[in-house]
Amino acid sequence: MDASKYVRYTPEQVEALERVYADCPKPSSLRRQQLIRECPILANIEPKQIKVWFQNRRCREKQRKEASRLQTVNRKLTAMNKLLMEENDRLQKQVSQLVYDNGYMRQQLHTASASTTDTSCESAVISGQQQQHNPTPQHPQRDANSPAGLLAIAEETLTEFLGKATGTAVDWVQMIGMKPGPDSIGIVAISRNCRGVAARACGLVSLEPTKVAEILKDRLSWFRDCRCLDVASAIPTGNGGTLELLYMQMYAPTTLAPGRDFWLLRYTTSLEDGSLVICERSLTSKMGGPTGPPATCFVRAEMLPSGYFIRPCEGGGSIIHIVDHIDLDAGSVPEVLRPLYESSKILAQKMTMAALRQIRQIAQETNGEIQYSGGRQPAVLRALSQRLCRGFNDAVNGFVDDGWSIMGTDGAEDVTIAINSSPSKFLGSQYNNLSMLPSFGGVLCARASMLLQNIPPALLVRFLREHRSEWADYSVDVYSSASLKGSPYAVPCAKPGGFPSSQVILPLAQTIEHEEFLEVVRLEGHAFSPEEIALSRDMYLLQLCNGIDETASGGCAQLVFAPIDESFGDDAPLLPSGFRIVPLEPKSDGPSANRTLDLASALEIGHSGSSGMQIREADAGNQNFRSVLTIAFQFAFEDHYRDGVTAMALQYVRSIVSSVQRVAVAIAPTLLGSHILPKSLPSSPEAVTLARWICRSYRVHTGQELFPADSPMADDAVLKQLWHHTDAIMCCSVKTNASTVFTFANQAGLDMLETTLVALQDIMLEKILDEAGRKILLTEFAKIMNQGFAYLPAGVCASSMDRPVSYDQVIAWKVVDDDDSNHCLAFMFMNWSFV
Repeated sequence: MDASKYVRYTPEQVEALERVYADCPKPSSLRRQQLIRECPILANIEPKQIKVWFQNRRCREKQRKEASRLQTVNRKLTAMNKLLMEENDRLQKQVSQLVYDNGYMRQQLHTASASTTDTSCESAVISGQQQQHNPTPQHPQRDANSPAGLLAIAEETLTEFLGKATGTAVDWVQMIGMKPGPDSIGIVAISRNCRGVAARACGLVSLEPTKVAEILKDRLSWFRDCRCLDVASAIPTGNGGTLELLYMQMYAPTTLAPGRDFWLLRYTTSLEDGSLVICERSLTSKMGGPTGPPATCFVRAEMLPSGYFIRPCEGGGSIIHIVDHIDLDAGSVPEVLRPLYESSKILAQKMTMAALRQIRQIAQETNGEIQYSGGRQPAVLRALSQRLCRGFNDAVNGFVDDGWSIMGTDGAEDVTIAINSSPSKFLGSQYNNLSMLPSFGGVLCARASMLLQNIPPALLVRFLREHRSEWADYSVDVYSSASLKGSPYAVPCAKPGGFPSSQVILPLAQTIEHEEFLEVVRLEGHAFSPEEIALSRDMYLLQLCNGIDETASGGCAQLVFAPIDESFGDDAPLLPSGFRIVPLEPKSDGPSANRTLDLASALEIGHSGSSGMQIREADAGNQNFRSVLTIAFQFAFEDHYRDGVTAMALQYVRSIVSSVQRVAVAIAPTLLGSHILPKSLPSSPEAVTLARWICRSYRVHTGQELFPADSPMADDAVLKQLWHHTDAIMCCSVKTNASTVFTFANQAGLDMLETTLVALQDIMLEKILDEAGRKILLTEFAKIMNQGFAYLPAGVCASSMDRPVSYDQVIAWKVVDDDDSNHCLAFMFMNWSFV
């Protein structure tokens, strides 16, 4: 063998090379020659051999990282396999139990049929049903007045909780779309045929059990509907555990129902295998002992045995089992709202999955797997999200002990006005600077709730987020921004449209499943007259959006925002406003649907002249997809502006309700029912003139008619034919050094873009075309301007909702006005369809 090709390095040489590799893993040729000159021990080695050593060293480092990654994935898969095997064993036990119950029921029915009386049959059936629905034995009542009695209750709670977490105490059904895997959130199931609502989740995280337990016990940090969690007392137990008496309050999701509170016993202990268990249950009057503090604004709910079972994994990490089982006393709310309190899916999304997501989020942040922009720490961003949700919940609920009081309105009950004159209490002590503003009078909140029909919550919230100009008033945004800064600014008169503005969304953070987004929205104002120059300022909103994924389970969605400064601090004052949409479980029985429609018409909000969303009973039988929309907007005001702000808030929220109703009708999927109203035909003189220019320019440039030759040529008739044309026709502005935005589209064009005429101005041509379409348009642009038209080949574009749209051909032509000056570009997308 050629010895010159093989070099054996001494330990001193390896040490010298390793020092250089730590500073520069890929040194240049000059750096390697300099290394040979500076290190005499490397003088007998050729530069080419040193180059090969660094190549091999980089290869070994890459292999080491890949091996470490594969070992991590292997540990996850091993733990997931163990979890799935346990789940399979649990399901086999459940099947065995059902087979036994089925045989027992058959035997009892056979015995009852042989009897001569009907009472024995009835008692046998009832006893079988009771055994099936209540398989856990009933324990004797314990006395909660003594620590020994509380410990006995805690041990019983522990046994029942473990039966739900790993056994068959509850009939669990896996949620649709929750597929287990090493990168999934875990296995999520909901209850069936049990008291109250229940949800169960199990998954893997790369945190130690003690850290997981610490996060889960801090419920205020991850459960957005938790208003307070107070520890009344803590008692250590002889086995090293802890008993705690807790008082917890929950926000109501809408303005139409009160909140819930709980008086709980929490038991924290360790098992023999090193697992940690945190179990909870409500202490009721039947158990004796203290009943917890009274609260007039809440309905006392009951938590059945629930908790967290945390087991250590081999190689690090934990396996977590979460069970939430609650009876929310659904009978105390109106019948139309009972699905909110009877849905295990909503409980799973808001509570069970939220806990698991919080743990996985912190685990990935700890491991450095998530990078945030803006230079803010992950804990700070989570705190900002929590403050937005908490402030919005406070506004929706308006508790008296927070300082809120209801004002008398103008006689209509569609919008409720509440005033808080002590913002330092409900906003928190860190926001006291808000009350230091000159002549600060308080905070006013205008809130309303309404029922929506046949519109998915995710679709509506996405539209509200991406098309703010469709419902917001720029002058009201200016007032909200100025009032927090103490800037002098008169109370505006809310009116549809307001001053024109556009928005730019700047992302701050998002969760690992992309179900929640924290972002900064820049509202860019544009002035078209000297009087509007003072209002054409850029403003900023801190915005939280979640639930916009239509494939996500649960379906709750909300959009919450608050005005901020351009360089806002971590403790900046926030006055959150926004929208929340919670779906209602569809009811299949006829009488319930009729009663729901009656209440929906009673709760429907809007002006007397705006029909908005009229629901017909004939359509309700076909599709009964309903949801509850809650709107709350907060405004800071000065003492002498109180009446003006009240009138402005009433008018503004009513206009928002009317806009949301109109938008919901416009963007509702057509498959949900044939009663969806078509988009209204524009009738302004400008639209009539533009339609005439479009048709005339098409005839002049292409030599063809846009409509049949025998069509009426009156201006109104031309607009009507253009509006109802089967192909998507839209116009774009042509301005130097400016983005091409849409200015007009017919009904087919609005359907293709999934937008409305008002929101059309927020859509740019570059956003809907893909890269190939933009290149083709850029190539053919000169031809369009010189020749007057061009044919573009088939391709794929995107709607405003990012849905892909295919088309066979595009005809682009130049639209000129009566003076033969260039006015805009027109595009006709032929034979388009959603992919």
